Amino acid sequence: MRVALVTYGSRGDIEPMLGFAGELRALGVDVRMCAAPDFAELLAAAGIPLTPIGWSVREMVKGEVGGDAPRPADSLSERARVLAASTYEAVTEVAAEGCDAVVATGLIPAGAGARAAAEKLGVPYVSVSYFPTYLRSPHHPPLEWPGLAIPEGAMDNRALWERNAAHMNTLFGGAVNAQRESVGLAPVGDVIDHVFTLRPWLAADPALAPWIEPADLDVVQTGAWIRPDSRPLPPEVAAFLAAGEPPVYVGFGSMPLQDAAGVARAAVAAARAHGRRVLLGSGWADLALSDEGDDCLVVGEVNQQDLFGRVAAAVHHGGAGTTTTAARAGAPQVVVPQIADQPYWAGRVAELGIGAAHDGPNPTFASLSAALGIALAPETLVRARALADTLVTDGAAVAAKLLVGRIG
Repeated sequence: MRVALVTYGSRGDIEPMLGFAGELRALGVDVRMCAAPDFAELLAAAGIPLTPIGWSVREMVKGEVGGDAPRPADSLSERARVLAASTYEAVTEVAAEGCDAVVATGLIPAGAGARAAAEKLGVPYVSVSYFPTYLRSPHHPPLEWPGLAIPEGAMDNRALWERNAAHMNTLFGGAVNAQRESVGLAPVGDVIDHVFTLRPWLAADPALAPWIEPADLDVVQTGAWIRPDSRPLPPEVAAFLAAGEPPVYVGFGSMPLQDAAGVARAAVAAARAHGRRVLLGSGWADLALSDEGDDCLVVGEVNQQDLFGRVAAAVHHGGAGTTTTAARAGAPQVVVPQIADQPYWAGRVAELGIGAAHDGPNPTFASLSAALGIALAPETLVRARALADTLVTDGAAVAAKLLVGRIG
């Protein structure tokens, strides 16, 4: 039995798939991954073959495009067509040795290419979201997209979703259908319903990110997909942690920042104002320290599952994986949302009382000081630890058993 896992996005899109892949392999399933070329080393270390799709995500995020990567002048439709075609070709390449199902997440054109390949192969296709607001529901509005801000006024959520579907058809419909026509498949009328399907999976914790019924979709909520991380912390990090009280962690993962140096200075100063040391995660923004104080340390890629259990609070961008990891560790959070689902996670952290939602993507000393005042309050820690005890730990295993049961 072989399954093709498809995702095009940052590391936050890859990690849950790796957790799912591990559970599938434990059930005897041969797993292949179709993803951006950035993650070849990560997947090789996990023993999972990679068939690359699209362009380097990091190069595009950082504006360092090269080769045949899309330029700003390239039309969105053309970029979507190329990504859909690249994904289709990658999945069919995997299927050259057999394929029993395709499971996809990430950008819409990649999902469209994955579904086209599944149709052509005649195998099941499953669409996965890591957060509820990517999926159509009367209980929440759609994400804001470039060129389609959510209007002020009394428009209800269903009307907003209809407007969103029309916009997605304008952006991607021509590209998706051109790719489908090129491989002999019929066109689709609604790109959103086509890519996400009417029975998508939601790989998010039901306490942290619940799917609210009744809704228009038959959503299967499995719980978050977590890849267990047993790596030891680097010696310098372990020594720093042992040298004093728990520090504040600050990191923005795969997010670029308009003023990375300014954000780093503001974060360090805000933590110091609360009497806290700082662990600064460099990430794709290349955060760095502006002084040589021994109360701060810069860290690169590190086991956050271990680290977050040892910090006083985690300041981050609000990716699904980072938010869930901090919640599972019982760490109070300050979420500084940048794009996409991150405002949703910021709102959930605030609603649950396990931290603070920063207002907007550009933190200052004053705004971070105020947010840390909430996160570092004793009652916030109590709520964060109480929530941690309620979170589902076997979401990936649940999903793996569902898929294997479906394809038999």
